[in-house]
Order: sequence, then structure tokens, then C-alpha cells
Amino acid sequence: MSRFSPDALLMQLRELPDPTCYWVALSGGMDSRVLLHGLHALSPELAIPIKAIHVNHGLNRRAREWAYFCQQVCERLGIACHVLTIDARPAAGRSPEAWARQLRYQAMEGVLEQGDMLLIAHHQDDQAETLLLQLLRGAGPHGLAAMPRWVEFGLGWLGRPLLDFTRNTLKTYATAQGLTWIEDPSNQDTRFDRNLLRQAILPLLKQRWPSLSCTLGRAAAWQADAAKLMDDVAEQDLEVARSKPGGALSVEALMRLDNVRRGNVLRLWLRDQGLPVPSARQLEQLCRGVLRAAWDAMPCLRWPGAEIRRYRDDLYAMQPLSAHDSRAVLDWDPSTPLQLVAGTLQAELAMGWGLKAALCDHKKITVRFRRGGERCRLMGRPHAHSLKQLFQEAGIPPWQRDRLPLIYLDEELAAVAGLWVCYPFGAAAREAGWRIIFEPAVALWPARNGRRSPALL
Repeated sequence: MSRFSPDALLMQLRELPDPTCYWVALSGGMDSRVLLHGLHALSPELAIPIKAIHVNHGLNRRAREWAYFCQQVCERLGIACHVLTIDARPAAGRSPEAWARQLRYQAMEGVLEQGDMLLIAHHQDDQAETLLLQLLRGAGPHGLAAMPRWVEFGLGWLGRPLLDFTRNTLKTYATAQGLTWIEDPSNQDTRFDRNLLRQAILPLLKQRWPSLSCTLGRAAAWQADAAKLMDDVAEQDLEVARSKPGGALSVEALMRLDNVRRGNVLRLWLRDQGLPVPSARQLEQLCRGVLRAAWDAMPCLRWPGAEIRRYRDDLYAMQPLSAHDSRAVLDWDPSTPLQLVAGTLQAELAMGWGLKAALCDHKKITVRFRRGGERCRLMGRPHAHSLKQLFQEAGIPPWQRDRLPLIYLDEELAAVAGLWVCYPFGAAAREAGWRIIFEPAVALWPARNGRRSPALL
């Protein structure tokens, strides 16, 4: 907005949706002070509770002073202020900016209740910086769409109502209202990419193109439209490619798509699982080395935070599997859940289901894992079969087989958790039984929840 008056900001805030509560992310800086002040000015007509969240990263020696400043501001306005303290020191090799941002959003997400809205004071210049950063990283349309105005977030929503205003217009409002704010000296440190753009690059560009921030904001909006169209096409392809209710994709269906649509649907599939999307090079390795592998090859492609595995015609995406000790032997009482590295094992009483409760009362129950050579006779079959054969018949992926708990009564295999009860250990129609339930710690194949992970930038 080239021309600005205090009423312009209030008019924008009047367009906010009606949540159960507004939460303002309050850093104490000028932008968030303006957002909180404007929202408070409208509080009589909004009739919706307003609260503030301040996240103390512990990275600056003045962090406690800044938290106290935010509390004092809120106290004068009669607004509740929640101060969250986190340790944002990055691990080796992690970007300090990205790590602090990730932890900050995680902390704020945990505060929101059903239907709440978190409001962030990002403005037009922030959007321009984000677009340029993504462009320099070689991002596609989803990255170049920069920061969405509204996005689902935790149990509620995240909103950025100031994206139409430049930093200068917000400063005009802050000065006119006599606001005070915190100046974080780290914002001047041009070792950080965003600060270099803000302090050196963008001012130079604006000398030649004064409306640069507005133009880049418009470009980001176009990219958001393009990204949505890509997602709409990917959703259609995803419906065709799904091979199992749990979320696996059919390799055959994927290979019928051209390269562009195949990459598009794979990126959407991974984002929907909350998994990091691979780089262009990794995506090419996935298409060449995994999708084109022999039917029985069982390839696996890994990158930080995710791995993709193939079994027969099915493609699975998951978080990296943790180390697993197949030699473990654990005593178990079915009435008490058992926490395993691979997941949680529990049982519930049911008539005509699961292990005979009477047998469990008189035999030692242990939980073990597959080592090879185990056999089970399924109910209704005349002979026992190896677990390997049964797993193959059922299409159980190999990486899942060694992590499925095996239930032993004394020294005999009685059940495979979540799959089978071996003869003669099954409860008859009118017998009490223990129904065995196993919940893996890592989804061995993903279940889509239909909610997109927001790009928290």
C-alpha cells in the first residue's frame, strides 16, 4: 500500500475470520507491537479473546529483558501474555535461523486449542525477502509462493494479516501511536542470508524499482496459484496411484505418468505424510533407482528425515526406521501395555477373539521377534507354514516382518501381533480371549490425514 493511514490497518484487521481466540506472536519488535496494538484497538467490536505468545529462545543475553518487556506491554493492555522458554541452540550442521524458527513454531503450536488462530506480523517486505531466498535456493512454485496468508496450524489456524503493508507503513503507524519496541541487534548481522537481503540487497534494488516489495508479493501470489493447480493435478493422480488403504503407491501406476506429473505426485504424497521432500537429484534417484528396479529388488532410498522403500509393486514412504534388537525376549502380562522400540503392544479381552485367556493364565507369556525358521499353523489349515511363507502370502513388506512382535506361550509360537493366532491357541466362538493390538512407533506405511504441513518461513 503506497498511501497509509492508521485506519487502513484497522480496516484490514476487521477482515479477520472469527476464531475462538486470537493469539498474537509477540516478539517485542515493531511489527508485532503494531499487530497487537491494532488488534487491541478493535477488541470491543471483535468480542473475541486476545492473547499473546512470546517465545524466549535463550540465544541473546537480553532475552529475559525482552520477555519482561512483552509482559509489561500486555499488562498495560489487559492482555494475557504466555512466555514460552525454549533452548534454540542448534545442533552441529543445523542452520541457527531455521532451527530457532522450527522450535518457535512447534512451541506456539502446542499452545493453540481447537479453533484458535495464531497471528504473525509478517509484512510485505518479509514476503519479498522470503521469495528471493527461495529463488536463490532454486525452489519450485511451492517455495516461491513464499508465506501463505492463511494456513491450517495445529488445532487451529495461522494467519498473516499484514502482508499487504510494507515495513515503512507499519513504522508510520507505530510512530503515530507512540509505540515503543525492541530492536534486536542480531537483525543487523549480515552473516545471515535474510539480513543481507534486508540490509544491503533490497535497498539497492528499491532504488531502481521502488515498488519492488509489492511486485514480488504479487509474483508470490501467482506462484501460489500455480502451486495449487499442481496440487489439484497431483491429487487426481494420487487417487489413481494409491495401491493400499494405508497409503502405499503403485509403481506401475506411477510409471504410466510422464516425468513431470510423476515428480509432482511424489512431492505431494511426501508432503501429505509430513515428510521432507527430496531434492531434485534425490527425486531423480527415486525415479531411476527405485521405480525402475526389478520387481523383487526391494530398493530403499534415504535422505534426512525420510526413506522410501519398495516391495513388489508398492512404494512406501516413512520416517527412518530405528535400530532393532531381534534377539530380545520380554516377559509380558496382556493386561498391561508393553512399550517396545518398534511400537506399543497391548491386548484387550474379547469373546471369541485372540489368544485363549485360559491358556494365558497358566503359561508363561513372552514377546520375541523373528530370527528365522518360525512356523505357525493358521486356523482352518491342515499344516503349519513358515512365517516367511505366510508373510509373503500376505504381502507384508520385509522391513515390517522383523519388527512384528511374536507372542510365545511357554516355548511355542502362539500369535503374530496384529495378524494371526496359531492353532491351537485361538479362542473359540464362546471363549474369552486376548485380542492382540500392535501400534508401530514409526508408521510402516503412512496414513494420509488430508492436512497439509504449512511452510513455516
